[in-house]
Amino acid sequence: MRVGCPKEIKNHEYRVGLTPGAVREYIAHGHTVIIQSGAGAGIGADDGAYQAAGAKIVKTAEEVFQQSDMIVKVKEPQPSEWAQLREGQLLYTYLHLAPDPEQTKGLLASGVTAIAYETVTDDRGGLPLLAPMSEVAGRLAIQAGATALQKANGGRGVLLGGVPGVLPGKVTIIGGGVVGINAAQMAAGLGADVTILDRSIPRLRQLDDLFHGRIHTRYSTIEALDEEVFSADIVVGAVLIPGAAAPKLVTREMLSGMKKGAVIVDVAIDQGGCFETSHATTHSEPTYEVDGIIHYCVANMPGAVPVTSAHALNNATLQYGLQLADRGVKALVDNPHLRNGLNVHKGRITNQAVAEALGLEMVEAKAVLAA
Repeated sequence: MRVGCPKEIKNHEYRVGLTPGAVREYIAHGHTVIIQSGAGAGIGADDGAYQAAGAKIVKTAEEVFQQSDMIVKVKEPQPSEWAQLREGQLLYTYLHLAPDPEQTKGLLASGVTAIAYETVTDDRGGLPLLAPMSEVAGRLAIQAGATALQKANGGRGVLLGGVPGVLPGKVTIIGGGVVGINAAQMAAGLGADVTILDRSIPRLRQLDDLFHGRIHTRYSTIEALDEEVFSADIVVGAVLIPGAAAPKLVTREMLSGMKKGAVIVDVAIDQGGCFETSHATTHSEPTYEVDGIIHYCVANMPGAVPVTSAHALNNATLQYGLQLADRGVKALVDNPHLRNGLNVHKGRITNQAVAEALGLEMVEAKAVLAA
């Protein structure tokens, strides 16, 4: 198969879909790999590194899309990219379609077979291709939140760890999944007063065991959410419903009860965000203020640390990508976990959560693949 990797064009996105190491693996499986010149610049991998790995270098994204049977990316295709996709082509990348009807229309019109990293599953019911970026985003959430909390950046002027004689800052994390755990590790490491809210009692027990009393856990009720959000210096939104739009857990009305200059970090913004006042921002302009509350809602947070995140992502996506390259659509038929990643196929939506979020008809992946 001819596997192509264009340079990412989303604002300040420095990651790359294929590292030189991943290219070597595809070449070893007998595939041709086509890389757009400069695609790896953000991680310090020049064209020579890709040529040494066996890739063919082309100048433009158009050449990559035209010459490839399968496109491997990081972020969802932008309008100029989805216009170049075609029926019979595989697209393997993050999609986050639930809050993005325009991209969905573009993919449906193209006829492409689109596999979303974020809905591929594993034997334990986890999301193995989302997990590494959730780890990165969770850790970055505290770095970003702490920076936004500085007075010069519009925040309250609180040092998360405090100092002797002065209380530390308070961090409230909504959601005890991968993002929440990693955010808590960073915040607790800085010495902050950390509380995680979740609606799973077994998960709260796991968190208690994991942190050995260094953080607080609390069952998430309306009352608990109010109390923890109102008392926080930083609130991290870390709630995920696979494939679906994120629930709006913090309303605009609630902002009036928060401390002025407190910071919201919405890690769920890729899925539409879990704060009513959230809208996607970029690394160029990462924050904005609503009712005295600073919002950090960058939709590609891991893009800020591309060397770490691109290699972590490739480590996770490689085995599934090789299955797709080796076997094409048959890999989706035979592997139910990879098939769960199928969101669009020949003009049809094949993911229930995406279809419900956008009010579109869904067809079962098995049925559409068989047809």
